[in-house]
Amino acid sequence: MRTLLGAVLIWTFASATVYGQGQPEAADDIYLGGDIVTMNPAQPLAEALAVKDGKIIAVGKDAELKRYYKHGTTRIVDLQGKALLPGFLDAHSHYAHALSVPNQANLYPPPAGPGKDVPTIVQTLKRFQQERSIPPGEVIQAYGYDDTVMPAGRLLNRGDLDEALPDNPVVVLHVSMHGAVLNSAALKKWGIVAETETPPGGVIVRKPGSNEPWGLLMETAFLPIFAQLPKPDRDEQLRLTREAQLLYAAEGVTTVHDGATHAHELEIMQRAAAAGANLLDVIAYPFITELDAVLKDNPIGDWGTYRNRLKIGGVKITIDGSPQGRTAFFTEPYLTGGPGGEEDWRGELTFPQDTVNQMVERVYDLGVPLNLHANGDAAIDAFLLAHEFAAGEEPDKDRHVTLIHSQFVRKDQLEKYAEYKVTPALYTLHTFYFAEAHKENRGAEQAAYISPMRDAIDLGLAPTNHTDYIVAPLDQMFMLWSAVNRVSRGGATFGAEQRVTAAEGLAAMTINVARQYNEEHLKGSLEPGKLADLVILDKNPLNVEPMEIRNIAVVATIKEGRTVYEAP
Repeated sequence: MRTLLGAVLIWTFASATVYGQGQPEAADDIYLGGDIVTMNPAQPLAEALAVKDGKIIAVGKDAELKRYYKHGTTRIVDLQGKALLPGFLDAHSHYAHALSVPNQANLYPPPAGPGKDVPTIVQTLKRFQQERSIPPGEVIQAYGYDDTVMPAGRLLNRGDLDEALPDNPVVVLHVSMHGAVLNSAALKKWGIVAETETPPGGVIVRKPGSNEPWGLLMETAFLPIFAQLPKPDRDEQLRLTREAQLLYAAEGVTTVHDGATHAHELEIMQRAAAAGANLLDVIAYPFITELDAVLKDNPIGDWGTYRNRLKIGGVKITIDGSPQGRTAFFTEPYLTGGPGGEEDWRGELTFPQDTVNQMVERVYDLGVPLNLHANGDAAIDAFLLAHEFAAGEEPDKDRHVTLIHSQFVRKDQLEKYAEYKVTPALYTLHTFYFAEAHKENRGAEQAAYISPMRDAIDLGLAPTNHTDYIVAPLDQMFMLWSAVNRVSRGGATFGAEQRVTAAEGLAAMTINVARQYNEEHLKGSLEPGKLADLVILDKNPLNVEPMEIRNIAVVATIKEGRTVYEAP
Protein backbone atom coordinates (compact mmCIF):
# COMPACT_ATOMS: atom_id res chain seq x y z
CA MET A 1 0.00 0.00 0.00
CA ARG A 2 2.87 2.39 0.87
CA THR A 3 4.54 1.61 -2.45
CA LEU A 4 1.31 2.18 -4.37
CA LEU A 5 0.65 5.43 -2.53
CA GLY A 6 4.21 6.61 -3.24
CA ALA A 7 3.81 5.82 -6.91
CA VAL A 8 0.52 7.74 -7.05
CA LEU A 9 2.12 10.72 -5.32
CA ILE A 10 5.07 10.71 -7.72
CA TRP A 11 2.73 10.44 -10.72
CA THR A 12 0.58 13.25 -9.34
CA PHE A 13 3.63 15.47 -8.77
CA ALA A 14 4.93 14.73 -12.27
CA SER A 15 1.58 15.59 -13.79
CA ALA A 16 1.34 18.76 -11.74
CA THR A 17 4.83 19.67 -12.93
CA VAL A 18 3.77 19.30 -16.55
CA TYR A 19 0.57 21.30 -16.20
CA GLY A 20 1.74 23.71 -13.53
CA GLN A 21 3.45 26.18 -15.83
CA GLY A 22 0.28 27.57 -17.38
CA GLN A 23 -0.29 27.20 -21.11
CA PRO A 24 2.25 24.64 -22.42
CA GLU A 25 4.81 26.11 -24.79
CA ALA A 26 7.28 24.63 -27.23
CA ALA A 27 10.41 23.42 -25.47
CA ASP A 28 13.82 24.05 -26.99
CA ASP A 29 14.97 20.64 -25.81
CA ILE A 30 13.44 17.57 -24.21
CA TYR A 31 15.81 15.11 -22.55
CA LEU A 32 14.63 11.52 -22.20
CA GLY A 33 15.73 7.93 -22.56
CA GLY A 34 17.93 7.74 -19.45
CA ASP A 35 18.05 8.16 -15.68
CA ILE A 36 17.09 11.72 -14.73
CA VAL A 37 18.30 12.25 -11.15
CA THR A 38 16.65 15.46 -9.99
CA MET A 39 18.03 15.91 -6.43
CA ASN A 40 14.51 17.06 -5.61
CA PRO A 41 13.24 14.92 -2.69
CA ALA A 42 9.64 15.38 -3.82
CA GLN A 43 10.44 13.82 -7.20
CA PRO A 44 13.82 12.05 -7.03
CA LEU A 45 13.64 10.48 -10.50
CA ALA A 46 11.94 11.48 -13.71
CA GLU A 47 11.55 10.15 -17.24
CA ALA A 48 11.97 13.44 -19.09
CA LEU A 49 12.98 17.07 -18.69
CA ALA A 50 12.05 20.05 -20.89
CA VAL A 51 14.14 23.21 -21.35
CA LYS A 52 13.13 26.61 -22.74
CA ASP A 53 15.30 29.74 -22.95
CA GLY A 54 17.95 28.31 -20.63
CA LYS A 55 15.50 27.26 -17.90
CA ILE A 56 13.75 24.06 -16.93
CA ILE A 57 10.05 24.31 -17.75
CA ALA A 58 8.88 20.77 -16.97
CA VAL A 59 10.02 17.55 -15.31
CA GLY A 60 7.88 14.46 -15.52
CA LYS A 61 6.79 11.57 -17.68
CA ASP A 62 8.21 10.96 -21.12
CA ALA A 63 4.85 10.70 -22.93
CA GLU A 64 3.34 13.74 -21.24
CA LEU A 65 6.29 16.05 -21.89
CA LYS A 66 6.38 15.06 -25.53
CA ARG A 67 2.62 15.52 -25.78
CA TYR A 68 2.50 19.01 -24.24
CA TYR A 69 5.96 20.49 -24.95
CA LYS A 70 7.16 18.96 -28.21
CA HIS A 71 6.56 21.14 -31.26
CA GLY A 72 8.21 21.37 -34.65
CA THR A 73 11.34 23.14 -33.44
CA THR A 74 11.87 21.05 -30.31
CA ARG A 75 15.05 18.98 -30.18
CA ILE A 76 14.65 15.54 -28.62
CA VAL A 77 17.83 14.53 -26.77
CA ASP A 78 17.97 10.77 -26.34
CA LEU A 79 20.21 10.04 -23.36
CA GLN A 80 20.62 6.44 -24.57
CA GLY A 81 20.63 5.08 -21.05
CA LYS A 82 22.99 7.69 -19.61
CA ALA A 83 22.23 9.79 -16.52
CA LEU A 84 21.18 13.45 -16.39
CA LEU A 85 21.84 15.38 -13.16
CA PRO A 86 22.01 19.00 -12.01
CA GLY A 87 25.32 20.60 -12.93
CA PHE A 88 27.85 20.26 -10.14
CA LEU A 89 28.48 23.34 -8.01
CA ASP A 90 32.06 23.94 -6.90
CA ALA A 91 31.86 24.51 -3.14
CA HIS A 92 35.48 25.67 -2.82
CA SER A 93 38.48 25.91 -5.11
CA HIS A 94 40.99 28.48 -6.28
CA TYR A 95 39.74 29.39 -9.72
CA ALA A 96 42.01 32.44 -10.03
CA HIS A 97 45.03 30.18 -9.69
CA ALA A 98 43.59 27.84 -12.33
CA LEU A 99 44.09 30.72 -14.77
CA SER A 100 47.85 30.22 -14.35
CA VAL A 101 47.88 26.41 -14.43
CA PRO A 102 48.54 26.17 -18.20
CA ASN A 103 51.77 28.11 -17.58
CA GLN A 104 52.99 25.91 -14.70
CA ALA A 105 54.57 22.48 -14.35
CA ASN A 106 52.39 19.75 -12.81
CA LEU A 107 54.26 18.07 -9.94
CA TYR A 108 51.40 16.14 -8.34
CA PRO A 109 52.52 12.67 -7.28
CA PRO A 110 50.98 9.67 -9.08
CA PRO A 111 48.25 9.03 -10.14
CA ALA A 112 47.63 12.75 -10.86
CA GLY A 113 51.16 13.69 -11.94
CA PRO A 114 54.81 12.62 -12.16
CA GLY A 115 56.15 13.99 -8.85
CA LYS A 116 56.92 10.71 -7.08
CA ASP A 117 60.33 11.78 -5.68
CA VAL A 118 62.88 14.59 -5.76
CA PRO A 119 64.85 13.35 -8.83
CA THR A 120 61.64 13.06 -10.86
CA ILE A 121 60.54 16.53 -9.77
CA VAL A 122 63.89 18.00 -10.80
CA GLN A 123 63.83 16.26 -14.20
CA THR A 124 60.23 17.41 -14.79
CA LEU A 125 61.19 21.01 -14.09
CA LYS A 126 64.23 20.86 -16.40
CA ARG A 127 62.12 19.38 -19.18
CA PHE A 128 59.45 22.06 -18.62
CA GLN A 129 62.05 24.80 -19.00
CA GLN A 130 63.55 23.23 -22.12
CA GLU A 131 60.25 22.47 -23.87
CA ARG A 132 59.00 26.00 -23.32
CA SER A 133 62.36 27.64 -24.05
CA ILE A 134 62.06 29.73 -20.88
CA PRO A 135 64.91 32.27 -20.92
CA PRO A 136 67.25 32.93 -17.97
CA GLY A 137 65.80 35.28 -15.39
CA GLU A 138 62.16 34.38 -16.05
CA VAL A 139 60.22 32.92 -13.10
CA ILE A 140 59.32 29.24 -13.42
CA GLN A 141 56.28 28.08 -11.44
CA ALA A 142 55.06 24.59 -10.57
CA TYR A 143 52.28 23.17 -8.42
CA GLY A 144 51.38 19.97 -6.58
CA TYR A 145 54.61 19.21 -4.65
CA ASP A 146 53.56 16.75 -1.94
CA ASP A 147 56.22 16.25 0.72
CA THR A 148 54.11 13.64 2.51
CA VAL A 149 54.82 10.99 -0.13
CA MET A 150 58.53 11.60 -0.74
CA PRO A 151 60.44 8.29 -0.27
CA ALA A 152 62.45 7.99 2.94
CA GLY A 153 61.52 11.54 3.89
CA ARG A 154 63.91 13.01 1.29
CA LEU A 155 62.38 16.46 0.74
CA LEU A 156 62.86 19.00 -2.01
CA ASN A 157 65.14 21.89 -1.05
CA ARG A 158 66.86 24.97 -2.45
CA GLY A 159 69.97 23.01 -3.44
CA ASP A 160 68.01 20.59 -5.65
CA LEU A 161 66.44 23.46 -7.57
CA ASP A 162 69.73 25.38 -7.81
CA GLU A 163 71.46 22.42 -9.43
CA ALA A 164 68.68 21.97 -12.00
CA LEU A 165 67.79 25.59 -12.78
CA PRO A 166 70.37 28.02 -11.40
CA ASP A 167 69.52 30.84 -13.83
CA ASN A 168 65.76 31.09 -13.20
CA PRO A 169 63.83 32.01 -10.06
CA VAL A 170 61.88 28.80 -9.33
CA VAL A 171 58.75 28.62 -7.15
CA VAL A 172 57.36 25.13 -6.50
CA LEU A 173 54.01 25.38 -4.77
CA HIS A 174 53.44 23.01 -1.86
CA VAL A 175 50.40 20.82 -2.44
CA SER A 176 48.57 22.68 0.35
CA MET A 177 48.97 25.99 -1.57
CA HIS A 178 50.01 27.43 1.80
CA GLY A 179 53.68 27.58 0.89
CA ALA A 180 56.37 26.82 -1.68
CA VAL A 181 59.95 25.70 -2.14
CA LEU A 182 62.11 28.44 -3.68
CA ASN A 183 65.58 28.21 -5.19
CA SER A 184 68.36 30.69 -4.46
CA ALA A 185 67.43 32.95 -7.37
CA ALA A 186 63.83 33.18 -6.12
CA LEU A 187 64.89 33.74 -2.51
CA LYS A 188 67.18 36.56 -3.71
CA LYS A 189 64.43 38.03 -5.89
CA TRP A 190 62.09 38.33 -2.91
CA GLY A 191 64.74 39.26 -0.34
CA ILE A 192 64.66 36.15 1.86
CA VAL A 193 68.07 35.84 3.55
CA ALA A 194 69.57 34.40 6.74
CA GLU A 195 68.76 37.60 8.60
CA THR A 196 65.10 37.53 7.58
CA GLU A 197 62.98 37.01 10.67
CA THR A 198 60.17 34.48 10.55
CA PRO A 199 56.92 36.49 10.68
CA PRO A 200 54.18 35.62 13.19
CA GLY A 201 52.05 32.82 11.75
CA GLY A 202 54.76 31.90 9.23
CA VAL A 203 57.44 29.27 8.68
CA ILE A 204 60.88 29.64 7.08
CA VAL A 205 62.68 26.31 7.05
CA ARG A 206 66.41 26.82 7.65
CA LYS A 207 69.34 24.77 6.34
CA PRO A 208 70.46 22.32 9.05
CA GLY A 209 73.24 23.82 11.16
CA SER A 210 72.70 27.37 9.88
CA ASN A 211 70.19 30.18 9.64
CA GLU A 212 70.17 30.12 5.83
CA PRO A 213 66.72 29.63 4.29
CA TRP A 214 66.55 26.11 2.84
CA GLY A 215 63.76 26.76 0.36
CA LEU A 216 60.43 26.01 2.05
CA LEU A 217 58.35 29.02 3.12
CA MET A 218 54.86 28.58 4.59
CA GLU A 219 51.86 30.68 5.56
CA THR A 220 52.54 34.38 6.30
CA ALA A 221 56.18 33.98 5.25
CA PHE A 222 54.97 32.97 1.78
CA LEU A 223 51.85 35.13 1.35
CA PRO A 224 53.69 38.29 0.16
CA ILE A 225 55.54 36.23 -2.47
CA PHE A 226 52.37 34.49 -3.60
CA ALA A 227 50.74 37.89 -4.16
CA GLN A 228 53.64 38.97 -6.39
CA LEU A 229 53.88 35.89 -8.62
CA PRO A 230 53.64 36.65 -12.35
CA LYS A 231 50.09 36.91 -13.68
CA PRO A 232 48.80 36.49 -17.24
CA ASP A 233 48.86 39.67 -19.28
CA ARG A 234 45.72 41.16 -20.79
CA ASP A 235 46.21 39.37 -24.10
CA GLU A 236 46.29 36.02 -22.32
CA GLN A 237 43.41 36.61 -19.94
CA LEU A 238 40.53 35.80 -22.26
CA ARG A 239 42.18 32.67 -23.61
CA LEU A 240 43.14 31.43 -20.14
CA THR A 241 39.65 32.20 -18.81
CA ARG A 242 38.09 29.83 -21.32
CA GLU A 243 40.82 27.21 -20.86
CA ALA A 244 40.42 27.26 -17.08
CA GLN A 245 36.63 27.09 -17.24
CA LEU A 246 36.79 24.17 -19.65
CA LEU A 247 38.82 22.29 -17.01
CA TYR A 248 35.86 22.71 -14.67
CA ALA A 249 33.24 22.01 -17.34
CA ALA A 250 35.00 18.75 -18.24
CA GLU A 251 34.22 17.62 -14.67
CA GLY A 252 30.55 18.58 -14.90
CA VAL A 253 30.91 21.85 -12.97
CA THR A 254 28.61 24.72 -13.96
CA THR A 255 29.36 27.14 -11.08
CA VAL A 256 32.96 27.88 -10.11
CA HIS A 257 34.33 29.19 -6.81
CA ASP A 258 37.35 31.38 -6.15
CA GLY A 259 38.40 31.35 -2.52
CA ALA A 260 40.62 34.22 -1.28
CA THR A 261 40.38 36.55 -4.29
CA HIS A 262 42.95 39.34 -4.47
CA ALA A 263 41.91 42.74 -5.80
CA HIS A 264 43.96 42.45 -9.00
CA GLU A 265 42.54 38.95 -9.60
CA LEU A 266 39.01 40.31 -9.30
CA GLU A 267 39.90 42.96 -11.88
CA ILE A 268 41.10 40.20 -14.24
CA MET A 269 37.87 38.28 -13.72
CA GLN A 270 35.77 41.39 -14.30
CA ARG A 271 37.58 42.25 -17.53
CA ALA A 272 37.10 38.70 -18.81
CA ALA A 273 33.43 38.72 -17.79
CA ALA A 274 32.80 42.06 -19.51
CA ALA A 275 34.37 40.63 -22.67
CA GLY A 276 31.93 37.70 -22.60
CA ALA A 277 34.58 35.08 -21.84
CA ASN A 278 32.71 33.29 -19.04
CA LEU A 279 31.26 29.93 -20.02
CA LEU A 280 30.25 29.20 -16.43
CA ASP A 281 29.10 31.17 -13.38
CA VAL A 282 32.00 32.37 -11.22
CA ILE A 283 31.67 33.37 -7.55
CA ALA A 284 34.57 35.34 -6.02
CA TYR A 285 35.32 35.73 -2.31
CA PRO A 286 37.74 38.63 -1.71
CA PHE A 287 40.34 37.91 0.96
CA ILE A 288 39.85 39.92 4.13
CA THR A 289 43.19 41.73 3.74
CA GLU A 290 42.09 42.87 0.26
CA LEU A 291 38.64 44.00 1.36
CA ASP A 292 39.30 47.75 1.43
CA ALA A 293 40.87 47.67 -2.03
CA VAL A 294 37.94 45.68 -3.41
CA LEU A 295 35.31 47.94 -1.82
CA LYS A 296 36.75 51.03 -3.55
CA ASP A 297 35.41 49.88 -6.90
CA ASN A 298 32.79 47.36 -5.74
CA PRO A 299 30.35 48.77 -3.16
CA ILE A 300 28.42 46.27 -1.08
CA GLY A 301 25.24 47.05 -3.01
CA ASP A 302 26.82 45.44 -6.09
CA TRP A 303 27.67 42.19 -4.32
CA GLY A 304 25.59 39.04 -4.64
CA THR A 305 24.39 39.80 -8.18
CA TYR A 306 25.75 38.18 -11.33
CA ARG A 307 27.13 40.47 -14.00
CA ASN A 308 28.19 38.60 -17.10
CA ARG A 309 28.22 35.39 -15.03
CA LEU A 310 30.47 36.81 -12.28
CA LYS A 311 29.46 37.83 -8.80
CA ILE A 312 31.13 38.66 -5.50
CA GLY A 313 29.72 36.16 -3.06
CA GLY A 314 31.15 37.32 0.27
CA VAL A 315 34.44 37.59 2.17
CA LYS A 316 37.13 34.95 2.80
CA ILE A 317 39.14 34.78 6.03
CA THR A 318 41.91 32.22 6.61
CA ILE A 319 42.90 31.61 10.22
CA ASP A 320 45.22 28.60 10.07
CA GLY A 321 47.21 26.49 7.64
CA SER A 322 47.05 22.97 6.28
CA PRO A 323 47.26 19.68 8.20
CA GLN A 324 49.37 18.00 5.51
CA GLY A 325 51.76 20.95 5.69
CA ARG A 326 51.69 20.75 9.51
CA THR A 327 50.60 24.37 9.82
CA ALA A 328 46.96 23.77 10.85
CA PHE A 329 46.30 24.86 14.45
CA PHE A 330 45.46 22.09 16.96
CA THR A 331 44.76 21.82 20.66
CA GLU A 332 47.26 18.93 20.92
CA PRO A 333 50.81 18.84 19.44
CA TYR A 334 51.71 17.12 16.19
CA LEU A 335 53.28 13.70 16.72
CA THR A 336 55.97 14.55 14.16
CA GLY A 337 56.81 18.14 15.16
CA GLY A 338 56.63 21.19 12.96
CA PRO A 339 57.62 21.68 9.30
CA GLY A 340 60.92 23.23 10.38
CA GLY A 341 61.63 20.66 13.10
CA GLU A 342 59.81 22.62 15.83
CA GLU A 343 59.14 20.59 18.97
CA ASP A 344 55.83 20.50 20.87
CA TRP A 345 54.32 22.06 17.76
CA ARG A 346 50.57 22.69 17.57
CA GLY A 347 50.58 25.09 14.64
CA GLU A 348 49.50 28.71 14.96
CA LEU A 349 46.66 31.03 14.11
CA THR A 350 47.30 33.07 10.97
CA PHE A 351 46.18 36.15 12.92
CA PRO A 352 45.93 36.73 16.68
CA GLN A 353 42.56 35.94 18.24
CA ASP A 354 41.69 39.62 18.75
CA THR A 355 42.32 40.25 15.06
CA VAL A 356 40.20 37.25 14.07
CA ASN A 357 37.41 38.62 16.28
CA GLN A 358 37.56 42.00 14.57
CA MET A 359 37.66 40.49 11.09
CA VAL A 360 34.60 38.33 11.70
CA GLU A 361 32.75 41.26 13.28
CA ARG A 362 33.47 43.44 10.26
CA VAL A 363 32.06 40.87 7.84
CA TYR A 364 28.95 40.41 9.99
CA ASP A 365 28.48 44.18 10.13
CA LEU A 366 28.69 44.35 6.32
CA GLY A 367 25.91 41.77 6.14
CA VAL A 368 27.61 39.60 3.50
CA PRO A 369 28.34 35.85 3.60
CA LEU A 370 31.53 34.70 5.28
CA ASN A 371 33.73 31.85 4.13
CA LEU A 372 36.28 31.10 6.83
CA HIS A 373 39.13 28.61 6.44
CA ALA A 374 39.83 26.56 9.57
CA ASN A 375 41.42 23.10 9.52
CA GLY A 376 42.62 22.23 13.01
CA ASP A 377 40.31 21.90 16.00
CA ALA A 378 42.01 24.82 17.81
CA ALA A 379 41.40 27.04 14.79
CA ILE A 380 37.74 26.01 14.79
CA ASP A 381 37.58 26.88 18.49
CA ALA A 382 39.04 30.29 17.59
CA PHE A 383 36.32 30.85 14.98
CA LEU A 384 33.59 29.88 17.44
CA LEU A 385 34.98 32.41 19.93
CA ALA A 386 35.07 35.05 17.19
CA HIS A 387 31.52 34.21 16.14
CA GLU A 388 30.23 34.54 19.69
CA PHE A 389 32.09 37.85 20.03
CA ALA A 390 30.76 39.26 16.75
CA ALA A 391 27.23 37.82 16.90
CA GLY A 392 26.48 39.19 20.35
CA GLU A 393 22.99 38.28 21.51
CA GLU A 394 22.06 36.55 18.23
CA PRO A 395 24.55 33.69 17.85
CA ASP A 396 21.94 31.49 16.15
CA LYS A 397 21.02 34.01 13.43
CA ASP A 398 21.68 32.66 9.93
CA ARG A 399 24.52 34.80 8.57
CA HIS A 400 25.39 32.46 5.69
CA VAL A 401 28.67 31.39 7.25
CA THR A 402 30.61 28.50 5.69
CA LEU A 403 33.52 26.87 7.52
CA ILE A 404 35.85 25.91 4.67
CA HIS A 405 37.57 22.54 5.14
CA SER A 406 36.65 21.89 8.80
CA GLN A 407 39.01 18.94 8.38
CA PHE A 408 39.61 18.08 12.02
CA VAL A 409 36.34 19.31 13.46
CA ARG A 410 35.29 17.63 16.72
CA LYS A 411 31.81 16.27 17.34
CA ASP A 412 31.08 18.96 19.95
CA GLN A 413 32.08 21.61 17.40
CA LEU A 414 29.72 20.13 14.79
CA GLU A 415 26.96 20.50 17.37
CA LYS A 416 27.87 24.19 17.64
CA TYR A 417 27.71 24.47 13.85
CA ALA A 418 24.16 23.20 14.00
CA GLU A 419 23.28 25.61 16.79
CA TYR A 420 24.88 28.61 15.06
CA LYS A 421 23.68 27.70 11.53
CA VAL A 422 27.19 27.26 10.15
CA THR A 423 27.68 25.16 7.01
CA PRO A 424 30.68 22.82 6.98
CA ALA A 425 32.35 22.68 3.57
CA LEU A 426 34.14 19.36 3.94
CA TYR A 427 37.05 17.87 2.04
CA THR A 428 36.73 14.10 1.81
CA LEU A 429 39.49 13.80 -0.80
CA HIS A 430 41.92 13.92 2.12
CA THR A 431 40.81 10.40 2.98
CA PHE A 432 42.57 9.34 -0.21
CA TYR A 433 45.45 11.76 -0.75
CA PHE A 434 46.62 12.50 2.80
CA ALA A 435 45.10 9.97 5.22
CA GLU A 436 48.40 8.17 5.84
CA ALA A 437 50.15 11.49 6.46
CA HIS A 438 47.40 12.54 8.88
CA LYS A 439 47.71 9.22 10.71
CA GLU A 440 51.45 9.80 11.12
CA ASN A 441 51.08 13.45 12.11
CA ARG A 442 47.89 13.32 14.19
CA GLY A 443 47.29 9.67 15.13
CA ALA A 444 44.83 7.04 13.91
CA GLU A 445 41.77 8.34 15.80
CA GLN A 446 41.93 11.88 14.42
CA ALA A 447 42.83 10.66 10.93
CA ALA A 448 39.72 8.48 10.87
CA TYR A 449 37.48 11.44 11.75
CA ILE A 450 38.60 13.85 9.01
CA SER A 451 35.66 15.43 7.19
CA PRO A 452 32.97 13.61 9.22
CA MET A 453 30.15 13.95 6.71
CA ARG A 454 27.98 11.25 8.24
CA ASP A 455 27.89 12.96 11.65
CA ALA A 456 27.28 16.35 10.04
CA ILE A 457 24.25 15.04 8.15
CA ASP A 458 22.92 13.21 11.20
CA LEU A 459 23.10 16.48 13.17
CA GLY A 460 20.82 18.12 10.63
CA LEU A 461 23.53 20.03 8.79
CA ALA A 462 23.73 20.26 4.98
CA PRO A 463 27.47 19.78 4.39
CA THR A 464 29.11 20.52 1.07
CA ASN A 465 32.18 18.85 -0.44
CA HIS A 466 35.01 20.31 -2.49
CA THR A 467 38.30 19.60 -4.27
CA ASP A 468 40.17 22.76 -3.18
CA TYR A 469 41.70 22.70 -6.66
CA ILE A 470 44.64 23.05 -7.28
CA VAL A 471 45.46 21.52 -3.89
CA ALA A 472 43.79 18.31 -5.08
CA PRO A 473 43.06 17.49 -8.72
CA LEU A 474 39.77 18.66 -10.17
CA ASP A 475 37.73 15.44 -10.31
CA GLN A 476 34.13 15.56 -9.09
CA MET A 477 33.46 11.84 -9.49
CA PHE A 478 36.58 10.99 -7.53
CA MET A 479 35.46 13.44 -4.85
CA LEU A 480 32.10 11.65 -4.65
CA TRP A 481 33.91 8.30 -4.55
CA SER A 482 35.99 9.49 -1.59
CA ALA A 483 32.91 10.51 0.40
CA VAL A 484 31.19 7.18 -0.23
CA ASN A 485 34.20 4.90 0.32
CA ARG A 486 36.81 6.76 2.43
CA VAL A 487 39.66 4.64 1.05
CA SER A 488 43.22 5.98 1.15
CA ARG A 489 45.99 6.05 -1.42
CA GLY A 490 47.46 3.09 0.45
CA GLY A 491 44.23 1.09 0.18
CA ALA A 492 43.15 1.43 3.82
CA THR A 493 39.72 2.56 5.01
CA PHE A 494 39.72 5.67 7.20
CA GLY A 495 36.54 6.29 9.18
CA ALA A 496 34.12 3.77 7.71
CA GLU A 497 31.44 5.06 10.09
CA GLN A 498 31.62 8.45 8.32
CA ARG A 499 30.76 7.06 4.90
CA VAL A 500 27.69 8.48 3.19
CA THR A 501 25.40 7.18 0.48
CA ALA A 502 25.90 8.19 -3.14
CA ALA A 503 22.70 10.26 -2.94
CA GLU A 504 24.00 12.13 0.14
CA GLY A 505 27.34 12.64 -1.57
CA LEU A 506 25.63 14.07 -4.64
CA ALA A 507 23.61 16.45 -2.46
CA ALA A 508 26.91 17.77 -1.08
CA MET A 509 27.93 18.81 -4.60
CA THR A 510 24.56 20.08 -5.86
CA ILE A 511 21.61 21.24 -3.76
CA ASN A 512 23.61 21.77 -0.55
CA VAL A 513 26.09 23.97 -2.40
CA ALA A 514 23.21 25.94 -3.92
CA ARG A 515 22.09 26.66 -0.35
CA GLN A 516 25.66 27.63 0.59
CA TYR A 517 25.48 30.24 -2.20
CA ASN A 518 21.89 31.35 -1.51
CA GLU A 519 21.04 30.06 -4.97
CA GLU A 520 18.73 27.16 -4.19
CA HIS A 521 15.96 28.95 -6.10
CA LEU A 522 18.11 28.78 -9.25
CA LYS A 523 20.39 25.76 -9.00
CA GLY A 524 21.16 22.46 -7.35
CA SER A 525 18.14 20.40 -8.45
CA LEU A 526 16.11 19.77 -11.58
CA GLU A 527 12.85 21.61 -11.03
CA PRO A 528 10.70 23.93 -13.19
CA GLY A 529 11.89 27.52 -12.99
CA LYS A 530 15.52 26.66 -12.24
CA LEU A 531 18.40 27.17 -14.62
CA ALA A 532 19.07 24.40 -17.13
CA ASP A 533 22.52 23.76 -15.67
CA LEU A 534 22.98 20.07 -16.38
CA VAL A 535 25.55 17.31 -16.54
CA ILE A 536 25.27 14.02 -18.44
CA LEU A 537 27.20 11.07 -17.00
CA ASP A 538 27.82 7.75 -18.71
CA LYS A 539 26.45 5.95 -15.64
CA ASN A 540 24.10 6.76 -12.79
CA PRO A 541 26.14 7.09 -9.54
CA LEU A 542 23.14 5.73 -7.62
CA ASN A 543 23.18 2.46 -9.55
CA VAL A 544 26.83 1.40 -9.63
CA GLU A 545 28.96 -0.35 -7.02
CA PRO A 546 30.45 2.24 -4.64
CA MET A 547 34.03 1.49 -5.67
CA GLU A 548 33.10 2.03 -9.34
CA ILE A 549 31.95 5.63 -8.86
CA ARG A 550 35.43 6.97 -9.61
CA ASN A 551 35.24 5.47 -13.11
CA ILE A 552 32.06 7.33 -14.13
CA ALA A 553 32.78 9.74 -16.97
CA VAL A 554 31.29 13.14 -17.81
CA VAL A 555 29.69 12.97 -21.27
CA ALA A 556 28.51 16.58 -21.53
CA THR A 557 28.05 19.73 -19.47
CA ILE A 558 25.22 22.15 -20.24
CA LYS A 559 25.06 25.72 -18.93
CA GLU A 560 21.63 27.36 -19.20
CA GLY A 561 20.63 25.04 -22.00
CA ARG A 562 23.83 25.42 -24.03
CA THR A 563 26.41 22.65 -24.24
CA VAL A 564 29.75 24.04 -23.08
CA TYR A 565 31.63 20.73 -22.93
CA GLU A 566 31.30 17.45 -24.77
CA ALA A 567 33.61 14.51 -24.21
CA PRO A 568 35.58 13.47 -27.31
